[in-house]
Amino acid sequence: MDENISIVSGQLIFDLGHPGRQGVDLPAIDVPRKEDLVPAAYRRRNAARLPEVSENEVVRHYTHLSQLNHHVDKAFYPLGSCTMKYNPKINEEMAALPEFANLHPLQPEDTIQGALQLMVELSEALCEIVGLPAITLQPAAGAHGELTGLLIMRAYHESKGNPRKTVIIPDSAHGTNPASIVISGYQVVQIPSNPHGLVDLEILKKSVTEDTAAFMITNPNTLGLFEKQVCDISQVIHDAGALLYMDGANMNALMGIARPGDMGFDVVHLNLHKTFSTPHGGGGPGSGPVAVKPLLEPFLPYPRAVRKGDRYGWEAPRKTAIGRMHSFQGNFGMVVRALAYIRRMGALGLRQASEDAILNANYLRVKLQDILDLPYNTGCMHEVVFSANRQKARGVRATDMAKRLLDFGMHAPTVYFPLIVPEALMIEPTETESRQSLDRFIEALQQIDREVDEAPEMLHKAPHNTPVSRLDEAGAARNLDINYFAGKV
Repeated sequence: MDENISIVSGQLIFDLGHPGRQGVDLPAIDVPRKEDLVPAAYRRRNAARLPEVSENEVVRHYTHLSQLNHHVDKAFYPLGSCTMKYNPKINEEMAALPEFANLHPLQPEDTIQGALQLMVELSEALCEIVGLPAITLQPAAGAHGELTGLLIMRAYHESKGNPRKTVIIPDSAHGTNPASIVISGYQVVQIPSNPHGLVDLEILKKSVTEDTAAFMITNPNTLGLFEKQVCDISQVIHDAGALLYMDGANMNALMGIARPGDMGFDVVHLNLHKTFSTPHGGGGPGSGPVAVKPLLEPFLPYPRAVRKGDRYGWEAPRKTAIGRMHSFQGNFGMVVRALAYIRRMGALGLRQASEDAILNANYLRVKLQDILDLPYNTGCMHEVVFSANRQKARGVRATDMAKRLLDFGMHAPTVYFPLIVPEALMIEPTETESRQSLDRFIEALQQIDREVDEAPEMLHKAPHNTPVSRLDEAGAARNLDINYFAGKV
């Protein structure tokens, strides 16, 4: 089904209306026309073909499109490592307050004291949560935070007279990690995990050299396992004069329980759109603040909101800073939502959220291990990684199971990641799902496992009950055509 199909008649929105129909009433132009301002060669010869529809037709159309898409307000969304937790609507109300929504980022300091105070208070709260003293709110997402953190570390090493050459990552690293490393000017050194799915400390020791700028890991890692040797890892890295970076994608398992700064990390990025319940999806909007130890604070990007006595203002630019990483001060709306979430939850509430996320993931781990392979059979943190090897041996792959889940009104988990697990199914239920919701998910997977033997074609051709049936994803990526008019302009 085309994304422009209407709920009312099955027509495209371009074909719904009637010539002359409109949903707005604009006043007549009251300024003289000066056609010569735009050279004739650049002026449109024919009017653009736009839908001629009324306001209620437009509203109905887009309301329907929003219902076709799967989202956290609609149903269970156990997307591994992406923490698609419910977004409390009080957060949206706070961000929509006109005193916030109508601000301009270039207003004088004395007219935006509330916004500056909010940014300072969020900065202080996040620093307390991660155990590091300084932070920037500029980065627009997690990967942007990675790049920011790496550039900060590079600036630090350059200030010592040697930027160094390599950054080490484990083979279970998030896919954006190596890309961020290369963009920041470093070479990637990948080391294998040990048989328990954790960093192999002995291999790490052999891999660290005088050219090592940093070791970059996620903790808990992408297998949902806590790196128990993190303090030993920190010692190895710091003895070599390198820095320790934590990808904070999985902070939803740590907040209120353990702090990266206390484990020895020098740099941590956070995903407000994962851990702190701000919108996440469609490529944004996001927010990826980066917190650092004191030795790296001089290199943070500017501007930063700071306290100035009993007032608030912008920190003066520093010559050592890496510059700006975002226009203005970052995605301010996400900052408002995140602070609303933290203030509403409180310290005990944040800890309970982490504990409930861990409990939910381990509930699924125990309940599903009879039908799915569990490559690392140990207690997990907030997410659990299974393998569909058993099903593959019977003719059905992880992607078939994921597509079939859509027929049950549930989003599929992450599949085929981490890459070190064959036929991976990476499931993160989050703390915001009830036991009943998890039980329905378990029952769906149990039925799918029975269908592997009883009705394999049902899985090979799934999904069946969604607006769009199974797509040729490879063909869509290789033959992209997003223009409805196919060049008829």
